[in-house]
Amino acid sequence: MRCILKIFRIYCAVFSAFLLPAALAQTSENGLTANPVFQTNCAKCHGKTAEGRHFAGPSLRSEKTRAMSEEDLRNMISNGKGHMPKFGAKLSPAEIDTLVQQIKAADQK
Repeated sequence: MRCILKIFRIYCAVFSAFLLPAALAQTSENGLTANPVFQTNCAKCHGKTAEGRHFAGPSLRSEKTRAMSEEDLRNMISNGKGHMPKFGAKLSPAEIDTLVQQIKAADQK
């Protein structure tokens, strides 16, 4: 019994020292793709990884997206453009702002 307890303690120490920080870093990197608002409203066109889909929405990690201002992104999400539908009536301003911040953060990785 003591041997099992020692192994468990070692496992917990290794997990908290090495694996937990890596898991937390991966979660923050995937903020956009982990966002339920993104998954419900955006992923079907822009892909689950936000890399875009063939004949659907473009990549949200592209140079073109990187060049857009936050205001341009906010406006496009709210009012739509081309094949992009309007989400201003469906999403709250806070949800749109969160998406814009996460898109900009995803671009910089």
